[in-house]
Amino acid sequence: MSTIDHELTTGWSTEIPATNSHEPPPWLRRTGRLQSVEGKMCATIDARLGELVEVYAARNQKVLAEVIGFTDDKAQLMPYQTGVDFQRGNVVVATGNRIRVPAGWGMLGRVVDALGRPIDSKGPLQIENSVNLVFKTPHPLQRPMIRKPFVTGVRSIDGMLTLGQGQRVGLFAGSGVGKSTLLGEIAKYAVCDVNVVAMIGERGRELRPLIEDTLGPQGLARSVVVVSTSDQTPLARVRASETAVAIASWFRDQQKNVLFMLDSLTRLAHAQRELGLLLGEPPTARGYTPSVFAKMAQLLEQLGTNDAGVITGLLTILVDGDDMNEPVSDAARAILDGHIILDRKLAHQGHFPAVNVLNSASRLFQEVTSNEHQAAASNIRRALANYSEIEDLLQIGAYQKGNLPETDRAIAIHPELNRFLRQAMNSPSDFQSTMNELQRLQQMITKPL
Repeated sequence: MSTIDHELTTGWSTEIPATNSHEPPPWLRRTGRLQSVEGKMCATIDARLGELVEVYAARNQKVLAEVIGFTDDKAQLMPYQTGVDFQRGNVVVATGNRIRVPAGWGMLGRVVDALGRPIDSKGPLQIENSVNLVFKTPHPLQRPMIRKPFVTGVRSIDGMLTLGQGQRVGLFAGSGVGKSTLLGEIAKYAVCDVNVVAMIGERGRELRPLIEDTLGPQGLARSVVVVSTSDQTPLARVRASETAVAIASWFRDQQKNVLFMLDSLTRLAHAQRELGLLLGEPPTARGYTPSVFAKMAQLLEQLGTNDAGVITGLLTILVDGDDMNEPVSDAARAILDGHIILDRKLAHQGHFPAVNVLNSASRLFQEVTSNEHQAAASNIRRALANYSEIEDLLQIGAYQKGNLPETDRAIAIHPELNRFLRQAMNSPSDFQSTMNELQRLQQMITKPL
């Protein structure tokens, strides 16, 4: 069994990361004992919020935990590790440190856990830099304007929903519609310097296909993958997303064009909901606590531009029951700079990528495209809308040709529009080729009947 297999099945490495070389001597360290264990752990120890502690459990296990709150005179702890035999009376030792995660060029090509520890059997990270998870959001008045297009290699996005470098956009869809597949295609072929991929709360089975098949050696060489699977503690899942953002921010500060991908924002919301409920927050719509939406806003505001580089954010949102107005989807649309809707009906027709152009929007489309591009996309969108209005009539043979010339034209060119919007896997389209196709369709639409 390889190292990655072993660590994925045993709850990651149990090694405590060195967060501070200036640890106090043993006789000065603050200690306490566990008082209760139910979801979260309570201990009588003098510690700060966010401080790391070590819990000495059964069988000489030393487990890393974090102070997540307080109840009366007790600190509430959450471990980073599952499957540990905790019991009342276990010794707890405060480290005096907060989380710091490695960040540097040596991260490229590596797969790490929520604390930045490697899990890919390639040995220790050769990195001296580390960053904390206390975010410093770029000042809103000092963010450079977004003016350059971000090329994904996907025609339907680059042509009809053009993104900008530094934009934050969500991929919205129900389960099994192709979010992760589309995300993988973009990770492989997008025009950027560095990929930071955060897999939060997803299936462990998906990790190896992402690394070996989707990214491949060439894609992995410019990527950092941060993983916290669905069986990990909610704290680990939340911190993994923050670790990924911190790493992406470091590369941005090195004047790089960074693509940050999170799969999925919904699983992150679920993890934060678990933490909130454990801490006694009142549940609101569908059980989500107020901290869920605060965490989403805090995380997403770290992305974008600063005076050094850019982070373009692409996040998947799993739409519960295909309800686009469920709380996480609704909140995400309000924060993000665009939304790409994947349609189950298109997916069932074998239409990949299953992007519903009419229901999707890029809020920065006007800022990053030319007038000619905007005119062509507008005409194509109008043709798609005209066809959509009479599609049911066509299927039952009730539409009479000749009454609506613009609709007749939309019907005539619909196969060409579909051909443009479909794209085989591993067949990227460069931006100029996409523009050429867009102009060809524009000429077909405006050509006299």
